[in-house]
Amino acid sequence: MADKQVLTGEHFVHGDAACAEGGIAVGCRFFAGYPITPATEVAERMARRLPQVGGVYIQMEDEIASMAAILGASWGGLKSMTSTSGPGFSLMMENIGLGMMTETPCVVVNVQRAGPSTGLPTLVGQADVMQARWGSHGDYGCIALAPSSPQECFDLTVHAFNLAEIYRQPVFVMSDEVVGHTTEKVVIPPREKLEVVERIRPHQAQSEYLPFDSKGPMPAPMATAGDGYHVHVTGLTHDERGYPVITDVVQERNVRHLVDKIRRNARQIIRVEGVHLDDAEVVVVAYGCTARVARQAVEDMRTRGHRAGLLRLITLWPFPSHLIRELAPRVKAFIVPEINYGQMVYEVERTAQGKAEVVLMGLMGGAIHTPREIEDAIGDYL
Repeated sequence: MADKQVLTGEHFVHGDAACAEGGIAVGCRFFAGYPITPATEVAERMARRLPQVGGVYIQMEDEIASMAAILGASWGGLKSMTSTSGPGFSLMMENIGLGMMTETPCVVVNVQRAGPSTGLPTLVGQADVMQARWGSHGDYGCIALAPSSPQECFDLTVHAFNLAEIYRQPVFVMSDEVVGHTTEKVVIPPREKLEVVERIRPHQAQSEYLPFDSKGPMPAPMATAGDGYHVHVTGLTHDERGYPVITDVVQERNVRHLVDKIRRNARQIIRVEGVHLDDAEVVVVAYGCTARVARQAVEDMRTRGHRAGLLRLITLWPFPSHLIRELAPRVKAFIVPEINYGQMVYEVERTAQGKAEVVLMGLMGGAIHTPREIEDAIGDYL
């Protein structure tokens, strides 16, 4: 009966609801969260829908507890998820670091709003993207995806769960208020046509199982608590069994594994969309809701005979450095519109290596760029 309640077909929903349905479609059956504008609708949808599919929704006392709860549920064998916005994302950071260190798969949806602090709770921002990469202390690899439509809220939430299971770590869906509150048609394919990565379980004898074996290029299979395998989970520097070993040698091995499992597979993880890049003289680099405006600006410039292009970042982290390096020697400028005072623009600048101008079009939050503003910025270099 529960499986019959998993939606398929065409639906007219907003981006927040699409994130929730993406989680349900890929098998998420546990959600812990705390209400926060503009992400509350994700939790509301999950509160209603999870019981219909045999799942569990818990409203926690705060975002710190929410993050802890989904880590615990993951070790209990469930695909788990939470949602938040900027202030809650800040509170989650300590337990996000715990999830990275303990290699615990889960998904965190951040519907970004203008900050810092309480900021503008009901209005858009894109200023959490560097926090996603560097927010928790220490070194670890990061995967963060940026939807630009309700359809992508669904698709990328599914993809985030798959990546979380493959690489055994928390994965971020970095939505924003505009995308989260935009209502459009969302197509949900049947389960058999949906790509779903299931958790790799250990098959070796219990006495031989190493839950944190870092010798291979990928994480070890993950046992479920209660299945009979001995699992010790700690945020301390630990050996392959999970037991604390406080030495520089083991720390070196831990950190290299946490970083390299993403760094070495970056080309397989990275997703972008290129529009008119073959002959572009000026390339707009954008993500989230801003990319929708940028696309219109680029198409308008094309109709007037100007060679503009768009590089839309679907994967924010790992950052597609190789694409910027390839484009930089043959373009005049990169225009980077983002709803912050400069964040991803520094990655573009770093990887362009001075071979092309890099221009920030920053908004402090609360508003979005217009196509005309981006067209004018492009025109300055054509």
